[in-house]
Amino acid sequence: MSDSQKLIARADYHLLVVDDDDRIRDLLKRYLTREGYRVSAAANTAGARNFMTTLSFDCLILDIMMPGETGLEFTTALRAQSDVPIILLTAKGDAADRIGGLKLGADDYLPKPFEPEELVLRIDAVLRRGATERAAQIVYFGDYEFDISRQVLTKDGDAIRLTTGETGLLTTLSRRAGTVVQRYALAEALGAGSDRAVDVQMTRLRKKLEVQPSEPEFLITVRGQGYRLLADPI
Repeated sequence: MSDSQKLIARADYHLLVVDDDDRIRDLLKRYLTREGYRVSAAANTAGARNFMTTLSFDCLILDIMMPGETGLEFTTALRAQSDVPIILLTAKGDAADRIGGLKLGADDYLPKPFEPEELVLRIDAVLRRGATERAAQIVYFGDYEFDISRQVLTKDGDAIRLTTGETGLLTTLSRRAGTVVQRYALAEALGAGSDRAVDVQMTRLRKKLEVQPSEPEFLITVRGQGYRLLADPI
């Protein structure tokens, strides 16, 4: 990949640098911006939380040793509600500190002092892993795209509203796209009292997704067994 291609790819990612050291924070913001990322910076976790109430980030570069709430405490809090990639920075380079951060859910760890270029390589690696994992969680069929982890269905980029039952049915079928899912298994996954409840949800889902619900292209009935989502090959 050429340098210009890297810049174009990195421009799709928004990073949040959180460090109480003004010099390091400003240096990293300038350097990472020059490398092509979109970058925001906060001096503490309170500032980071303010950013995260209105903005979405693809990776956090988080200093461990900060006054007030530490980076490790913030990591613990974040992992209770988010899987955003986290790279920890700290002046402590001992193994116990590294292992402690990773056990809390951090994706990588870089002891200070470090070369900014090494941080960029680690950021790129974390983002690549995340992109691969997200791709595995997305199913495509026709003009539709269903994100299994987020349980969001879109058509040509526009979100399609589904009920809880319809979402549960599509999620279960998507996780086993291309294979037959027995009606009793679908009923269990939906917490439905009977196979008939699955059929009702399927009828409703087909009305939203199929051009001709009576002759479905994607939500296929397998007589005597169950249903199958006919998804596009990746």
